[in-house]
Amino acid sequence: MIVMLWAMESLTPSVPPYLPRLASRALARDLAAFPVAVLTGARQTGKSTLAVESDTIPSRTYLTLDDLSVREQASRAPLDLLERAPRLTIDEAQREPDLLLALKAIVDRERPRRPGRFLVTGSANLLLMRSVADSLAGRAGYRVLHPMTRREQLGHARAGLWGELVVTPVAQWPELLAADGVGDADWRALARRGGFPVPALELSAEARGAWFEGYVRTYLERDLRDLANIQSLPDFRRLMRAVALRQGSLMNQSEVARDVGMPQPTVHRHLGLLETSHLLVRLEPYAVNRTKRLIKAPKLYVADTGLALSLSGGEPTGAHLESLVIHDLRAWADAEPAPRPEVLYWRTASGQEVDAVIELQDGRLMAVEVKATRTPRLKDARHLRAFRDEYGDAVIGGLLLHDGADTFRLEDRVVAAPWWRVL
Repeated sequence: MIVMLWAMESLTPSVPPYLPRLASRALARDLAAFPVAVLTGARQTGKSTLAVESDTIPSRTYLTLDDLSVREQASRAPLDLLERAPRLTIDEAQREPDLLLALKAIVDRERPRRPGRFLVTGSANLLLMRSVADSLAGRAGYRVLHPMTRREQLGHARAGLWGELVVTPVAQWPELLAADGVGDADWRALARRGGFPVPALELSAEARGAWFEGYVRTYLERDLRDLANIQSLPDFRRLMRAVALRQGSLMNQSEVARDVGMPQPTVHRHLGLLETSHLLVRLEPYAVNRTKRLIKAPKLYVADTGLALSLSGGEPTGAHLESLVIHDLRAWADAEPAPRPEVLYWRTASGQEVDAVIELQDGRLMAVEVKATRTPRLKDARHLRAFRDEYGDAVIGGLLLHDGADTFRLEDRVVAAPWWRVL
């Protein structure tokens, strides 16, 4: 294990300049509004770097529970630990879940409450951890730091043009997208890099493979111990690979259990641990029923395309282009002010499916379909058309993202555009 950790560190030749993150502004809003701001995300997404280096976050004392002496004090004398500084960052808080009880006690006894008193980060979703005794409801704002979007990797501190699209009439979408200057890219190369900062920004393809292998081993051999007692790590790894091979597929736990030779309750539990670790994304269905029978099972995605490809051992497919779009959408939605948009999918029992549905809080809808083709045709928009016809005026428009170069109107309220014009 020590050798693998050393190997992961040695693959980083130098420390690159800090690239600002989309979540920084949202986190700053939470710190201005709540005594506690909670930032979670998968390990190696850049939470610690953001907490220390972001210029949107005021200077504060930083402590990490990866430090054994800090962790010991968090266990034995948590109130003393939390009183070390007037503004405190606690990193890797999932390592001592009971610390949140002490944090709650301090917040509740201070009157008036001080916004920005604590910034808590963790590599697990604290709201999903059974060992966490309190959710800090009403005291904390919660954010997720996703793997870097394409535009974050380019230094723009944002996701795609989703915010502009949902407030722009669909007739003006071609003009809006044509004015964007980010430029063309190879989505297959982007999928292989993924969005973890080190492999995405610093490593060669060869070194990237070793990094992902070390990442999985570190997760299995160390991080999982903070969440659960796993009897068979090889079984857990097989499950991770099975999920990666089903990127973007409907969740069928019975089928997965059969393929990996595990009991279904064990598969259910392990999928929950992957979700708690932010390594598994569960995309829920848009379930407003009008005239069609809708599928209600969620779709599953590994949270980073580079990790998914490393686990599966395959080459990028259309499912990975779809994943890039879904992850970008989720990063955008999670950073929006409340009430945040929801990112869902739509599928009928007859097989009609739209890859992503943006549901705004006022009930308006935007549909997104992804096709890994360079020459989109009218037939590629048939499911967008079905969705538009089903929900009528609530649908702002439909967007068909493709791998070509042209942006054009396909039919009423449906626009085809290159994926790189949006992401």
